[in-house]
Amino acid sequence: MTMEEATTPQVERPPASVTGPWGWARANLFSTPWNTFLTLVSAAVLVWAVPPALDWLIFNAVWGHVKPEVCKQADGACWAFIAEKYRLILFGRYPFKEQWRPVLAVCLLIAMIVFSCNRRFWRVWLGAVWMAGLAVFGTLMWGGVLGLSPVETNLWGGLPLTLILAVVGVVVAFPLSIALALGRRSRMPIVRSFSVAYIELIRGVPLISLLFMASFMLPLFLPTGMKINALLRAQVAIIMFTAAYLAEVVRGGLQAIPKGQYEAAQALGLGYMQMMWKIILPQAIRAVIPPIVNTFIGMFKDTSLVAIVSLTDLLLATKQAISDPNWRAFFVEGYVFIAFIYFIFCFSMSKYSQHLEKTLRAGARR
Repeated sequence: MTMEEATTPQVERPPASVTGPWGWARANLFSTPWNTFLTLVSAAVLVWAVPPALDWLIFNAVWGHVKPEVCKQADGACWAFIAEKYRLILFGRYPFKEQWRPVLAVCLLIAMIVFSCNRRFWRVWLGAVWMAGLAVFGTLMWGGVLGLSPVETNLWGGLPLTLILAVVGVVVAFPLSIALALGRRSRMPIVRSFSVAYIELIRGVPLISLLFMASFMLPLFLPTGMKINALLRAQVAIIMFTAAYLAEVVRGGLQAIPKGQYEAAQALGLGYMQMMWKIILPQAIRAVIPPIVNTFIGMFKDTSLVAIVSLTDLLLATKQAISDPNWRAFFVEGYVFIAFIYFIFCFSMSKYSQHLEKTLRAGARR
């Protein structure tokens, strides 16, 4: 043994029982008798439920374009129903030959969402990008210009309608909620009273009631001959409802900011708007990212309620597809299909919120 080897401390490796897969399982699955019991019960439930589910979903399922009689003889899901009706489910009653337009519109909207998720593009000009993108979306869907045949909004449906209700609802409701949250904390009695009355009134009624009011009651109070688009009325109801709930979330974030932050901003000579825009709001919003995204997810799913006022969203389009007597027996496959679409969007929002929360928290630590 050399002198260097004799003086170098020997580092012992941790025992195999606390490292690797077995160490992880022991720490997370079998750490206590209760956790061991829950692990075994969960494993038994998975063994009981997963194989039959896979058989129905994949292995015994009917794929491709086949007649309904073939599906009725199978033991698994009839995905031939989706292959036959997917255009009706995704695009509703939009003219069949023009459905390339909602495809492009949906791709544009998703591209804009992905583009906006990158923090490097959080600049003032992003608002102009959204205005231009929504203008292109409306041009594709409405038509009537550039050689596109006009399509009325009562023929819109499926995924484009759900996305535009959700996206515009988020884009408009979020700044409105910030204004309401600041108004509720304002020292001006009129502004505070209006904000409190709006928030409490809207939060005190279900979204369905707002949709009914906007769709059926509002036209009764309009002057003779004046009409407001049904899609616009539903969109305004969703914006009003979402803004009221978001306002309370943002107000919670504002209350979490220490008083010293306000005093430090005032000591720097910042005005009210500069203090809120540069100091207070960034911290408040960062503190409430999870409930904000939770509200967005809830609102995205609540867009299915517009089916009650005869707007053909994903849910109503699926019901129309199921109404075909030849395929009525395969309604489960239709609902599983749209549930998967909802899950993809909601799960993506959830994962992005976790990433954003982690990134902003790391930036705050630095």
